[in-house]
Amino acid sequence: MATLHLGDIAPDFEAETTLGKLHFHEWLGDSWGVLFSHPADFTPVCTTELGMVANYYPEFVKRNTKVIALSVDGLESHLKWIKDIEEIQNVTLQYPIIADPDKTIANLYDMIHPKANETFTVRSVFIIGPDKKIKLTLTYPASTGRNFEELLRVIDSLQLTANYSVATPANWKDGQDVVVSPAIKDADIPAKFPKGFTAIKYYLRMTPQPNK
Repeated sequence: MATLHLGDIAPDFEAETTLGKLHFHEWLGDSWGVLFSHPADFTPVCTTELGMVANYYPEFVKRNTKVIALSVDGLESHLKWIKDIEEIQNVTLQYPIIADPDKTIANLYDMIHPKANETFTVRSVFIIGPDKKIKLTLTYPASTGRNFEELLRVIDSLQLTANYSVATPANWKDGQDVVVSPAIKDADIPAKFPKGFTAIKYYLRMTPQPNK
């Protein structure tokens, strides 16, 4: 399987999950999506991650974003593991975990990196737009848990920049000033951004976030 790139259509698949069988593209519908993989069930870092996503689940819903996890273990194992996750972190898992014991989906998304581990998936993340195209990829080693606040921040940026001719600067958070696209001429800015702008350099112009 070739490496997936930004702008590629996210591969479609059918899968058994903890919330029933699903057809991935159909399940996504018109929503954004986050597909994230885990090395294995009953592992410590993964347990904290899945519980954290359950805590943040309302924030994903607010952003019209569906989340779905994957581990290369079977459905029965997943269902037993969920009980531990819910007990340890006092949460309810509202999103599905894909059962992928034959590694079909893991290989489809190039989630197994043999030089890291020949058997288990690394911590892959794919953010997918309503057009089913891949908007972001991240790959963490098994030893490093993910920062889900960062994923929410990225979704805010992706959704904003999909609708306005702006980019988001380093460490940007929702509500802060954004960068005017270099393709827009100064004379055209007032029509697009009536809140005004600040020219720091001719190529770096800031404006208040347009949808706030």
